[in-house]
Amino acid sequence: MEIDWAHFTPWTSLAGGVLIGLAAALFVLFNGRIAGISGILGGLLSWPKGDTTWRLAFLAGLVAAPLAYGLALPLPEVQSDAGTAVLVVAGLLVGVGTRYGAGCTSGHGVCGLSRLSPRSLVATLAFMGAGFGTVFVLRHLLA
Repeated sequence: MEIDWAHFTPWTSLAGGVLIGLAAALFVLFNGRIAGISGILGGLLSWPKGDTTWRLAFLAGLVAAPLAYGLALPLPEVQSDAGTAVLVVAGLLVGVGTRYGAGCTSGHGVCGLSRLSPRSLVATLAFMGAGFGTVFVLRHLLA
C-alpha cells in the first residue's frame, strides 16, 4: 500500500471536520435539534408539519455551500467508476439503511457519538464495518 502524497490533505481534512462539528454543535445549541440529514429531509416528507422553513433552509444551504465555494476556487473533479444504475441502486440502499437505522452518518456518527449515545455507537460501528467490508471484498477479493 502506498500513500498518494499529492492528495494527502490532513490539515484541510481536519479543518473540515472541525467545521462539521462546530456546525452540528451550534445547530443543537440554537435549535435543540440534531443535524442528521436524513431526519431533516424525512421531516419534509411527513405532512403536515409547521417546521418546513428551517428544514428547507438547511437543505438549501447544503446545495448552496459548494456552489459558493466554486465561485472562489475550482471544485474538484468528480470521478466515479460506477455506472448510473449502480449509483441509483446504491443511493436507494443508503436511503433504506438510514430508515432502518433511524438515522444517517451525520446523525449517528457526528451528533449521536458526541452525545455518547449507545445506539449511535452501534449504528456507526455497523455502517463503518459494512463500508470496510465492502471495500475489502470489491478491491481485494473480486478485483
